Amino acid sequence: MNRRDPDVPELLVLRALKLGDLLVAVPAIHAVRRAKPEHRLVLAMPSWLRPIVDLVGGVDALHATPGLDDASGIEPGRIDIAINMHGNGAESRRFIDGLRARSVVAHGEDGPAWIDGALERYRWVRLVEAFGMPGDPDDVAILRPLVVPPVARAAVVHVGAFYGSRRWPVDRFARVAEALAADGRRVVFTGSEPERSRALAVAQRAGLPDECVLAGRMSLEQFAAQIADAELVVSADTGAAHLASAYGIPSVILFGPAPPDEWGPPPGPHIVLTDASQRRGETFSDEPDPALLAVSVPDVLAAIADLPHRAS
Repeated sequence: MNRRDPDVPELLVLRALKLGDLLVAVPAIHAVRRAKPEHRLVLAMPSWLRPIVDLVGGVDALHATPGLDDASGIEPGRIDIAINMHGNGAESRRFIDGLRARSVVAHGEDGPAWIDGALERYRWVRLVEAFGMPGDPDDVAILRPLVVPPVARAAVVHVGAFYGSRRWPVDRFARVAEALAADGRRVVFTGSEPERSRALAVAQRAGLPDECVLAGRMSLEQFAAQIADAELVVSADTGAAHLASAYGIPSVILFGPAPPDEWGPPPGPHIVLTDASQRRGETFSDEPDPALLAVSVPDVLAAIADLPHRAS
């Protein structure tokens, strides 16, 4: 990422959220980059996402923004164009207003109306298109990391999710992993450090050694490399699933509280499993959403069988 040149106009995109939120905004970020090549493009996001921001392409800097309290470090009036890709709430609007940018791209009075329930990739492309920056909602590809994946051509079983509402039961993940291993695939389990105990439990029930558990033992860059090199990915609707979309890796994605119509993958070798009729939609619940629990082990194994085999 390059240093700031005071003679080059700056464009700031606010998206102070998580990994999956960054990845669904990639099509709109690509559109902005193409339309504004003369600007220094800054993403305002949490600093831990830097390894993935580096892979988006065309981004010049990350401004560490752990929340929406203020835009510390950016003096008012410095930004030429401020784009609100965070949301439509008072906090993000206040953040953008505080920049005192010469031009603002946002939903509302001077931009398109906010649409509840829109596909996130489409939402942000629609926003920037309204301001003369055409894009493609399916333009999700990012660069591959330069690091070597911990395990080559593995079947990645991502057992974690930030909220309990998206956590498929341990015993079901274990039965899927056991079947994958019996089919001669090299299985690894991914997740964050807090999810390592869950991943170890899945491996134990599947009869697989602890060495298969990569959860909590990889950097974010290594995690991206592991997904980019995977034979297939099985995951809930999390960052792992969005990385699989970004790299075109065959994936089975289990949806619970979030509707696929809003967060689903682009066209490609991806199969979504859920039961919309059972969806409770309580994202912050500690209990798995009924739409997720409606997905059975045979459902997942059948979907895996339908995935195309990735060429070596």
